[in-house]
Amino acid sequence: MSSYYNYDYRGRVNNLSFNQDHGCFSCAMDNGIRIYNVQRLTELLHLDAATVGSVSLCEMLNRTNIVAIVGGSGPKQKFADNAVLLWDNEASKFVAEFTFSTPVLCVRLKKDRLFAAEYSQVHVFSFPNDPRKLFSFNTGANPRGLLQVSPFPSSERQVLVFPGSYAGSIQIVDLSKINSTTSGAPIVIDAHTTEIAYIALNQQGTLVATASVKGTLIRVFDTLSRQKIIELRRGSDSAAFYCINFSCDSDYLCASSDKGTVHIFALRQASLNKRLPFTGKLPASWVGSYVSESQWAFANFTVQQENKCICAFGANSTVYAVCKDGSFYKYVYTSDGSCNRDSYDLFLELCSDYSFG
Repeated sequence: MSSYYNYDYRGRVNNLSFNQDHGCFSCAMDNGIRIYNVQRLTELLHLDAATVGSVSLCEMLNRTNIVAIVGGSGPKQKFADNAVLLWDNEASKFVAEFTFSTPVLCVRLKKDRLFAAEYSQVHVFSFPNDPRKLFSFNTGANPRGLLQVSPFPSSERQVLVFPGSYAGSIQIVDLSKINSTTSGAPIVIDAHTTEIAYIALNQQGTLVATASVKGTLIRVFDTLSRQKIIELRRGSDSAAFYCINFSCDSDYLCASSDKGTVHIFALRQASLNKRLPFTGKLPASWVGSYVSESQWAFANFTVQQENKCICAFGANSTVYAVCKDGSFYKYVYTSDGSCNRDSYDLFLELCSDYSFG
């Protein structure tokens, strides 16, 4: 790992992403990439524009030396936006490239597979040995590049999830059935009546959470039975979800939106969640969905409104929020709904030569 001095902090942040165990996050910028450790907050890797150019997406492979990047735009563009390049930090060079016919909107990595989303297709590649395309699936319009995969080989279920061919649906592929002769037929869940805006998988691959463009609720489904487990309300007004994440043990779920609030919901102890009291004054059409089913966050905290941020759980009842303006929040919550800020920092001002390999 090299040391980095006098680099430009002012590059625009294009994308933020946690790694598979949420212990690190990557930052794709107009002037390169940065990777950070979450606890304690430390910069682990900095590749400047001279090496990688502008970057639109960056994805870590766990805590290994492999990082996937997709080129960005602007005057510092070095690589095309329709290619995924793999950087080996131990060798300090690019070691593989996957090229597509249209811009890559999302990339995910597993130890033996690479997944990429285009506007209307997702692709599965062998990786890192004998890198080649194995399968492709049609998704319908997927402008957000929604694509999730169970993170670890030890996950209870090895699944790939992406939008279905029609609005409001998702498709689930059993990765254990993917081999050289069959891709396995996806199963379909009709999750919402409007376009899917966000998809999240738990660490075990057993639960999938979805949100629609309305941005009012999150639905959690069992990936095997396809049954809805719980319905969670962010609010009653429309919003754009920025992030949804499960805790490592799947006991909790957090979500952020353009309203500037990070919500924390209980899944295993759902009784902790708040419910809207029925006063008899609600419209009759609201009674079913807002009273009998709706569960509201038991705890929450705020960041700057409309400041895009990702959120994830840490150890000991903590939640992190990492924002595109370079701010980093750590909050501690309790089962009674209190949520207190433990730390705040500006991660773009950190510089280190610490290695994460």
